[in-house]
Amino acid sequence: MAKVGLCEDDPAIRRVVSEGLRLHGHETVVAYDGGEALRRFADDTTLDVLILDIGLPDADGRDVCVALRSSGQVAPVLFLTALGELHERLSGFAAGADDYLAKPFSVAELAMRVEALARRGRVVAPSDPSDLILDPARHAVVCGDNEVLLTPTEFRLLAAVTSRPGEVVRRRAVIAAAWPDGAHVSDNTLDSYATRIRRKLEQIESPLQLRSVRGVGYQLR
Repeated sequence: MAKVGLCEDDPAIRRVVSEGLRLHGHETVVAYDGGEALRRFADDTTLDVLILDIGLPDADGRDVCVALRSSGQVAPVLFLTALGELHERLSGFAAGADDYLAKPFSVAELAMRVEALARRGRVVAPSDPSDLILDPARHAVVCGDNEVLLTPTEFRLLAAVTSRPGEVVRRRAVIAAAWPDGAHVSDNTLDSYATRIRRKLEQIESPLQLRSVRGVGYQLR
């Protein structure tokens, strides 16, 4: 039996998925929007799989995914969404998803995918060097009592790095996470965004800063 975190705003789909997974022997913990998903799932180390809708009423599910990853949640993520075009799937994987199922869908197939993800298991969580909290609904970053708003691109760029604490995240991975598939982003543009993020982290007195590794990528340290 897998313990599944489900974030879906449509009550009919929520009911169908929850009941279908229950009939296949799985337990479901439900959230209705991105904010509730963060409150319920971020610190839950017992979850085996997460199912996230992308079109949530308060946030983009991809931003919720990166915020959960940044908080230390390492359960495999499956996006369940009506956005099934190739560029949408690619952006989902760039946000940290492990699988993707477009609506309409078969509950039997969903259950099989959940079981496959649960068997694969969770990755080992790296130690988190950061007290930064990402808010996908407001595109904000919080440190202690201080908060600063980010643009959507700044949010996704920062999340791409904070979701891999201690690692040097390559430039191409940052671009894939922060910009639409196929976007041409120059080194100067990327560095300009990184500089803006550094200034905003200074505003909230973050002990960590976004460090450039010349010719490679970025690291939070």
